[in-house]
Amino acid sequence: MNTTTAGYKLIKKIKDAKFDVDQIHQYNLLLQVGVRDLQVSIIDSSSNRTLLLEDYVLASVKTYKELQSNLESLFADHHLLMAGFWKTVKVSIKNNKFSLVPSSLFVKEAMVDYLRLNAKINTETEEILYYKHIKSDAICVFAMNKVLHNWFTKLYPNAEVGFIHQSSSLIEGAINFAKINKKDSMYLYIDRFKLHIVTLRNGQLEYYNQFGIKQFSEYIRYIMLVMKGLNRSQQKSDVVIWGYIGKQSPHYNEFYKFIKNISFGDRPEYLKFGFVFDEVQDHHFFDLYSMHLCS
Repeated sequence: MNTTTAGYKLIKKIKDAKFDVDQIHQYNLLLQVGVRDLQVSIIDSSSNRTLLLEDYVLASVKTYKELQSNLESLFADHHLLMAGFWKTVKVSIKNNKFSLVPSSLFVKEAMVDYLRLNAKINTETEEILYYKHIKSDAICVFAMNKVLHNWFTKLYPNAEVGFIHQSSSLIEGAINFAKINKKDSMYLYIDRFKLHIVTLRNGQLEYYNQFGIKQFSEYIRYIMLVMKGLNRSQQKSDVVIWGYIGKQSPHYNEFYKFIKNISFGDRPEYLKFGFVFDEVQDHHFFDLYSMHLCS
């Protein structure tokens, strides 16, 4: 596989020696797709062992047709992604076209109306989908480009293909993490140029939102804004952080100046990791791993 082309660049790859191409029929394929990046993971459904992790940066594009072209090049060069006999395939979409609706208020025929409260929607070019959360009362309604939706569906005709929104994996992951840690923490996920915030109250989802980031000071501003809106103390609130931030980085030191009770989240306990994953920091790829919780 070429690691660099005009359309994509592989920046991280971990492969467990236990991966066996003859066992693909019992492996779950996780794909997380953004406009500028793609993450891939393969999980053995019989042991919950993580066998592969890959992280790609995609070339800048202006249309979904160009994005599909980049993905087609990547998949065509890949020795595994074109295989058709996975046990399941889960595709997570990273965009801002989503709405969380309490299940008691959810009406399937009104999905477009829910979305139009938060984003511009074109039903001719976008597929409107929803995901019922397992560990909360929320239903996530989201949109994805029809070209991409149809491409993934046709790519894996022999597998069960499910679509979710990135917000759902983060919410399910945070709730699962809180079961063990027993705190009403604020959970941060630092994505590429985006901040995700999840808060829980008595183990239940209280708040989720995502914020586009152009400069570092906006991280602190949005965190303080959410804390104030939820009546949470800047000095006393417990904050857990995952994502693309180093434990010794200047950015983390800036966070610590404003939030004293901040700590890094762990890898999920429901997945197993071989020693080859030791080179990946435990708080990285939380959204990708948490897709495993979404059925």
